[in-house]
Amino acid sequence: MVEWRDERPETAQTDDKPAGKGEEPATQVAPATPGPAPGVPESSEGAAIAPDAPHAVDTAALEEQVIAAISTVFDPEIPVNIYELGLIYDIVIDPAANVAIEMTLTSPACPVAGSLPGDVEGVVRGVSGIADAKVDLVWDPP
Repeated sequence: MVEWRDERPETAQTDDKPAGKGEEPATQVAPATPGPAPGVPESSEGAAIAPDAPHAVDTAALEEQVIAAISTVFDPEIPVNIYELGLIYDIVIDPAANVAIEMTLTSPACPVAGSLPGDVEGVVRGVSGIADAKVDLVWDPP
């Protein structure tokens, strides 16, 4: 599954060695703890809401719109859309309306291997309310 991550480390004071004269106290980078950073609002589900997001998004409604958009993309060799064909393995929408999609192709030698993932990103970015879209091509079914 594709996840959007916040890569900012948190710092914590260490008591291993006291600071000498004129030295700054030592700090240690600690792994980020689950949940939002202080001062970042949470959605009703407990997920952090991005500071630039005006409000939490209805991810269920957006997912329906994303699926409808993806369903307009067809495999050129088979007259079936790629969603019904089962080429979309996972769709994740975060509270800031970023979409992460895992998909595959009918075969590694698919003639549209270079363009189909970009087509999917394009139609998903065209959905009203979507901030960004990222497609990862995978070869192992979930």
